[in-house]
Amino acid sequence: MSDLPLPPLPPLPDLLVPLAESPRRSALCLDFDGTLAAIVDDPVAARPLPGVADLLARLAAHLGLVAVISGRPASFLQSVLASPSGVRLIGLYGLEEVGGDGRLTLAPGAAPWEAVITEVVALARATAPAGIYVEPKGLTMTLHWRNAPGGADWVSAFVAQQSEARGLAVHSGRHELELRPPLAVDKGTVVRRLTVGFDAVAAFGDDIGDLPTFDALAELSTTGVAVARVAAIDAESPAVVADRADLVVEGPAGAVALLERLAQAWE
Repeated sequence: MSDLPLPPLPPLPDLLVPLAESPRRSALCLDFDGTLAAIVDDPVAARPLPGVADLLARLAAHLGLVAVISGRPASFLQSVLASPSGVRLIGLYGLEEVGGDGRLTLAPGAAPWEAVITEVVALARATAPAGIYVEPKGLTMTLHWRNAPGGADWVSAFVAQQSEARGLAVHSGRHELELRPPLAVDKGTVVRRLTVGFDAVAAFGDDIGDLPTFDALAELSTTGVAVARVAAIDAESPAVVADRADLVVEGPAGAVALLERLAQAWE
């Protein structure tokens, strides 16, 4: 059993019963920030809630697939989750993955963009107003204005200019904008690839970047796959995330409690 400090758990929601009843034919896809970890002012300081790594391993021991699909670098996920047994760690929205042997694999066509991102990071660091946090991620970079509310306009202008000049794609998040290679890779394409052949698929997320995952599950549902889109919501969450979900829980604590309840279905 887990040592998570959780309140008494409610019955398993009907939407997750197909996973409990046929685990080897089921897949679970999870976001990290805002879902398994609390949102914090310093992005690199984010850590999973207590017991999460063990919980993921327990889930992976039964389910056909457990994957953490995050905007964080795969190496970051590996470091904070300690590579839980049987769990796939996919970073940068699908641009990279840490394999079971610890080696990093990049999406086709991604490698040449690292030099471009490095140049943009250097320029941002040299010109950003005070309080703007420049987060380099290798193949992507994010500008955060959470600690500098007045800097949102500068971030928007900088990102727009760099996108036009260098052909980078722009993606939005909580108090942040991100520049990525213009490749047809996002959480939705990852989910479509990983869940082929499964009878039931559940996905947990909290932000705009998780909407492609929810869209992928909506498509799967039209083919007879049982799906569950779970939104981990707090006061900052974009309303559209809850609107597109099948089930809403209260932040990471609610998401982890629900995952704990699923794990207990087999214990």
